[in-house]
Amino acid sequence: MTFALTVLGSNSAIPTANRNPTAHLLNVNERFFLIDCGEGTQIQLRKYRFKIQRIQRIFISHLHGDHYFGLIGLITTMQLLGREKELHIYSPEGLQRAIETQFDVSGTRLKYPVYFHSFSTQHTKKIFEDESVAVSTIPLKHGIGCCGFLFCEKPKQKNIQKEAIAQYNIPLEAIHKIKNGHDFTDENGNVIPNSELTLESHTLRSYAYCSDTCYDEKIIPLIEKVDLLFHEATFLDEMKERAKETLHSTAKQAATIAHKAGAKRLIIGHFSSRYKDIEPFMKEAKTVFENTELAIEGKKYEVRQEEINMIS
Repeated sequence: MTFALTVLGSNSAIPTANRNPTAHLLNVNERFFLIDCGEGTQIQLRKYRFKIQRIQRIFISHLHGDHYFGLIGLITTMQLLGREKELHIYSPEGLQRAIETQFDVSGTRLKYPVYFHSFSTQHTKKIFEDESVAVSTIPLKHGIGCCGFLFCEKPKQKNIQKEAIAQYNIPLEAIHKIKNGHDFTDENGNVIPNSELTLESHTLRSYAYCSDTCYDEKIIPLIEKVDLLFHEATFLDEMKERAKETLHSTAKQAATIAHKAGAKRLIIGHFSSRYKDIEPFMKEAKTVFENTELAIEGKKYEVRQEEINMIS
């Protein structure tokens, strides 16, 4: 079962010739979630051969333009390609007004439903849940209201061992309860533990997206032991005062958060356009947190079951 992140945009506010504003695409068991939607995101989706109509939910961290200016174009293209399925967008207050104003002045009338869900940036809250994943907000410290997102895979029903059905003469009506974690009492009153009847469930995976934010240890309890962490690193540590002024982070600070949170892997990105070479970001972060990777556009960062089991 898939749990994989693709970076579509790795730069901060100003795009460069080879780096785009922020956008991530998370695939959880073939459900696609778009996280932020900077300018040019739909081009990146096409470039890396993703079908945009498969995106049903979009999560916007905050309303600085480099995190949502690509949204109006993407929504419009979905319409031009004949979309009929509903689209859900989660963001701080104000995005619906911004998008609907653009549609009003352009005379655009969508033929498919778009639902906006606003959330508070002051406290954490579960904002979406289905059978595969739960999504919660991570309040971040930035110039305007901003939240990151924590995606947690949900457990599926356990598989019952076929031989156990015959061995304990388990009736059909009891199988559903056993798959949901219940023990079984046989006809003689003996209680058979669920662990003896079912196969071990796979380890649940998680991804935390933290951008934009200054160095803030308050987020650590919310992302503790996360499998894959993206934390913005706009600057190198030599510019930590500039990072503090603009409420951004350095590569070293991002690595420190990953280390203190016990994250398994760290991706750093949201690079300032002043940096042509981003390798120094990797070097700096690795002095604190070895398992660091750079956000490279088009690269897929997969969280595999066997990797989690080895690290756990």
